[in-house]
Amino acid sequence: MENNRSWKLLSSEQLLKDKWIDVRSEIWERPDGTIIQPFYKYGFPDYATALAITKDGKVILERIFRQGVGQTCIELPGGGIDTNDVSKTDAMARELLEETGYRFEKIEWLGKISPNPTTNNNFMQMFLATGGVFDPNQPLDFEEDVEVLLVTMDELIELIQSQQFLQSMQLSTLFFALQKLGRITLI
Repeated sequence: MENNRSWKLLSSEQLLKDKWIDVRSEIWERPDGTIIQPFYKYGFPDYATALAITKDGKVILERIFRQGVGQTCIELPGGGIDTNDVSKTDAMARELLEETGYRFEKIEWLGKISPNPTTNNNFMQMFLATGGVFDPNQPLDFEEDVEVLLVTMDELIELIQSQQFLQSMQLSTLFFALQKLGRITLI
């Protein structure tokens, strides 16, 4: 049984645009003819994040200050997908190398999710990276100010259970990656 719930875009005005954000004020018409205005849409670049595991089984995490909440957070490595990245997987490999100094034997795409499909037009690409080896010649991205942490899988599970991950989207990556690794199952 199909019920088309699509709305019709009547107009879209750009309010702000730079390399990180595109804010638009839009007017939409619902299927019943009701006009919704203003409706604000936030455009951001797609980004990628990974559960990254070294060759010896350690999980790579980051400690990083997040200006939006004014807190230092524990997170998975990741970052923006640049227009010059050949693929999403290449973007993830680049981000892992720039932020952590690790190169990976395998980077597997797990899927994509939307941070907020109501207002945002971007997606987060989720990955599982395995077989990581540290490259001592790789300079880390100074602009990021990241502290790289290596934890065991049990310590990662403990961090999740004690709600130490503030970035909710990364919990989705953790869910799909841990499911792929057989660490969690759905009934």
